[in-house]
Amino acid sequence: MRAHPGDQLVIESPAPGVARRDGEIVGLHHPDGTPPYEVRWSDTDEVTLVFPGPDAHIRHVEHTPGRAHEPSWPGTDEASAVSSDATPPGGVANPGDIGRRVYTERKRQGLSREETAGRARMAPEYLAYLEERPADPSLATLIRLAAALGTSVAALRGAGIDLPPGQGQALLHPQLRDLGPDECRDRLSTHGVGRIAVSTPDGPAVVPVNYEVIDDAIAFRTAPESVPAAAVGTDIAFEVDHVDEAMSQGWSVLVVGPASVITEPDAVRRLAEHAHTEPWAGGEREMWVSIRPTRLTGRRISPADR
Repeated sequence: MRAHPGDQLVIESPAPGVARRDGEIVGLHHPDGTPPYEVRWSDTDEVTLVFPGPDAHIRHVEHTPGRAHEPSWPGTDEASAVSSDATPPGGVANPGDIGRRVYTERKRQGLSREETAGRARMAPEYLAYLEERPADPSLATLIRLAAALGTSVAALRGAGIDLPPGQGQALLHPQLRDLGPDECRDRLSTHGVGRIAVSTPDGPAVVPVNYEVIDDAIAFRTAPESVPAAAVGTDIAFEVDHVDEAMSQGWSVLVVGPASVITEPDAVRRLAEHAHTEPWAGGEREMWVSIRPTRLTGRRISPADR
């Protein structure tokens, strides 16, 4: 028995009066298409791991050679859709939360879909299915994916999302070292979310902001009456970091410098057009603030060289 994702598994009635059961095969555990299969049942919409018995057979659906399970992102052209590891503009096409987390962690580590599927002992087509569509993979699948990505099942399910990072155990032999200027710039250039420290009439405040890096300057969007707007005309601190919970290691980069409003219309338009994301806080945030670094430092915690 051999199948492809998208084929139907049909289990005939074991006795008169008992309805037969069928479902879509959404995942393979062997690249050659042999059992077991992850099946989404048509009567319950649940996904379970199935080892077909003698009363089961495969109803094949037609697949286009080489293109049956390649990702299809909105806005991509025919050529870019051929890649089995296409990068979606602004996210994957209607994925579930688990698929979104798997995709994000895989890309963060620079792993291709084929590499990740190989590590997790699953077919690349099934990994594509998980990343592209809402799915409820089995615990065994999540365990293999977590091991392949160096994370935990709880992290893939989103547990602890409201907890601060660093809840895990410290390394047995940690090493804290300073990052050079080039290493700091490399980490800053990934864009994302950082924190600014400003003085306000009510005292010091630290606020997260979505940021961009333009010609070594940090730029972020805010509203004129907001706390981040109080940074304008002062020297402020900006910090960005990353914590790898699974490996108990991470890094942080600190920028100190004067903040000013970007008022030149062409510069504002370019920033808005090339921003990697809209402000997560939402609302009208059309005031761009730039930080020119006068001091750039960073540190990293990693396993000690032994």
